[in-house]
Amino acid sequence: MKWITGLLMCGILASPLAAHPHIFVDTGFELILGEAGEVAQVRVTWEYDEFYSLLVTEDMGLDTDYDGVLTAKEQTALTGFDMRWVQGFNGDLVMTQGEEDIALSGPQEVTATFKDGRITTTHIRTLGTAVPPGTTLVMKAYDPTYYTAYEVTRPVSATGSGTCEIRLKGPEGGGASEAVQQQLAALDAASDPADAGLPDIGAAMAGSVIVTCAAS
Repeated sequence: MKWITGLLMCGILASPLAAHPHIFVDTGFELILGEAGEVAQVRVTWEYDEFYSLLVTEDMGLDTDYDGVLTAKEQTALTGFDMRWVQGFNGDLVMTQGEEDIALSGPQEVTATFKDGRITTTHIRTLGTAVPPGTTLVMKAYDPTYYTAYEVTRPVSATGSGTCEIRLKGPEGGGASEAVQQQLAALDAASDPADAGLPDIGAAMAGSVIVTCAAS
């Protein structure tokens, strides 16, 4: 995830915890279908863990009375805090059709809420080329460096014309081996797994969402 608050960075550098991951995100998807049943857009939901949510709200000076309720001004400030992406950032989402990656727009229709101590945000990505019905689409949410851990625990659904078969699949081979996980845990907070010979560790640890939609 190519953004970070100053307070979070300070907390990480002072922490003796293992290097990766630092942020945990419960993830969900809403596939938005066009008139012919094609997948035209996807709405992405990110629900952040309580610790990271606390760091963000404290760093931004939100919920200073700790009642768990944001004022209208605070709500406006929070909305879009995680959408300031650096150039080239893919939004930690890869969508493929066969062997081809699908181009995705930047984030649109951004929302953010704060409830029960957790920040939840949503945004829409428009597919550069819509996926026609009868074609299988694969989605993987992951940070290549595994700094942020995404897990698809929130609903995955489809709305619009047509219906879709949606299947969740765990990481290939069950994810990284025990030896690789131990090597990952031994890295310090400033280390990049790729520099330690662990390229694409995020992809190895990520599950997949497999979607096939039928024509309306």
